[in-house]
Amino acid sequence: MKFPRILKVASAAFLLLSSGLSAVADPRLGLSVKGGNSDLRDEIIAVLSTRSLLVEGETEPQGLIAAAQADYRRILAALYAEGYYGPVVSIRLDGREAAEMSPFAVPTQVGRIDVIVDPGPLFRFGRTEIAPLAPRTALPEGFRRGATARVPVIEEAGTAAIERWRELGFAKTEVTGQRITATHPARQIDVGIGLNPGRKLRFGNLIPRGNQRVRTDRIIEIAGLPRGETFHPDEVDKASTRLQRTGAFRSVALTEALVANRDGTLDINAELVEAKRRRLGVGAELTTLEGATLSAFWLHRNLLGGAERLRFDGEISNIGLGGDNGVDYRLSVLYGRPGTFNPDTDLYIRAALEHEDEPLYLSDSFEIEGGVTRIVNEEYKFQAGLGLLYSHTEDDIGIRDFTLLTLPFSGTLDRRDNDLDPKNGYYLNVDLTPFVGVDGSGAGARLYADARGYRSFGEAEKITLAGRLQVGSVMGTDVAETVPDYLFYSGGGGTVRGQPYQSLGVTLPAGEEIGGASFVGASVELRGQVSEKIQLVGFYDFGLVGAESMPGSDGESHAGAGIGIRYQTGLGPIRLDVATPVGGDTGDGVELYIGIGQAF
Repeated sequence: MKFPRILKVASAAFLLLSSGLSAVADPRLGLSVKGGNSDLRDEIIAVLSTRSLLVEGETEPQGLIAAAQADYRRILAALYAEGYYGPVVSIRLDGREAAEMSPFAVPTQVGRIDVIVDPGPLFRFGRTEIAPLAPRTALPEGFRRGATARVPVIEEAGTAAIERWRELGFAKTEVTGQRITATHPARQIDVGIGLNPGRKLRFGNLIPRGNQRVRTDRIIEIAGLPRGETFHPDEVDKASTRLQRTGAFRSVALTEALVANRDGTLDINAELVEAKRRRLGVGAELTTLEGATLSAFWLHRNLLGGAERLRFDGEISNIGLGGDNGVDYRLSVLYGRPGTFNPDTDLYIRAALEHEDEPLYLSDSFEIEGGVTRIVNEEYKFQAGLGLLYSHTEDDIGIRDFTLLTLPFSGTLDRRDNDLDPKNGYYLNVDLTPFVGVDGSGAGARLYADARGYRSFGEAEKITLAGRLQVGSVMGTDVAETVPDYLFYSGGGGTVRGQPYQSLGVTLPAGEEIGGASFVGASVELRGQVSEKIQLVGFYDFGLVGAESMPGSDGESHAGAGIGIRYQTGLGPIRLDVATPVGGDTGDGVELYIGIGQAF
């Protein structure tokens, strides 16, 4: 029994087992497994191509005969995968053995298919040897004398041994010999695999191919492959990820050169397909409390030939809201340059012009900021910059101008399994912005943290419990001396659904209503999947705003609750929420929210 052949058979079996066929009974198909092993029976059912054809309504005898003849190999693969190496398999079509039927003498019909399987004895591992093994090679627990001799375990052990050598720099480790022997009287499988690690290699050149507009020197710089250092497969994966996240390429495939260079280096080939340089997008959202929001963006993915990104965003909100609130608008531009200073640090420059006509203040502002984004890994990144903010505001205190020098810092840890529709994991974002008034308006810092957690239950994870906690604080300045954009408000889709947008702030001793110096928001949702496309949601939101930096008993609070429905699409769930106030005196009635993606 040869090692590559067994692995090939095992791979075919697992591909079939992963197809998810259900055990639907068909009166024309019978299966008998000696010994009554129900688990083995289910696995055999899952790989039967004859069963698949019958389920699909196939009646052509020629197709059923071909499928039955192929099922011998499929059944053997499934049995080998479970440690049965001496099976007897019979597949009969109306009493005739399928293997003996000629394709040139096909019957006019097939009325009954009987599959009879005697799996034989269960085999166990005897000698299990892979040599030479690299230091600290972690072989699978099941690859040992006395364990069930499953083919996937052999494959996993061989792969683990090769990968460990590769992690130590031996990129061209290969199998030089393999012998897998079945001893039937002893019901034992002996495995012997020989490896040749070859010589230890270092990274050579990255050789891009397929790039037309993105410069080769920038591709090499962004990928950050450590030329001259000892080979490690993780470094190849990192280089591929860096190129992909620029957005400049539709596909990225990094492969090792077939032959190492004479100097002990190994070149890496980068097969690239560039994405379209420009992209235009639009969006819309509607709530009965906050009105309609329209947004659009224009993106250039490769501005100067170095995978630079230039993006313009425009947004108009509170459309059709009426009352005391006018329309808000925002126009921003963002320039980003990947792989600046080092492969995992991106440079950014952004500017924004904004007009806000909010319930408790009116503001016109301009902000410009530059800084770097450091991507530690795919889950964690942080950002630091230097900015200048000018704001002309009008609220109950009066008309004021603020000019602030800011030092924004933020960190994000994202371990959700899906951004738009998470079922498990958590998300944490912390923003800290120290500021200094260059016009004598004081100095302080604004802190905001947003934590979210998700846990799904049940075999199919159809029930999801989601929770969110928001905490904010302005330190160092009094609320009356702080730019309104930095203060906190509660109410609306991002904080408390069912309550009017930014309806909760604080009231000063003289009666002025402004935002608070502290904020605590909490939300909980219970989501239940009722069908493949439909999800029902129940939720409760709470918000508290205080006049001091630390929220306490002097704060004002309100709450909202409601139900919602989600319709799954390829872009994420379409969200429809209906909410009403259940605490506080800032709102009444029932409100509607429509958008894309979960509320949090």
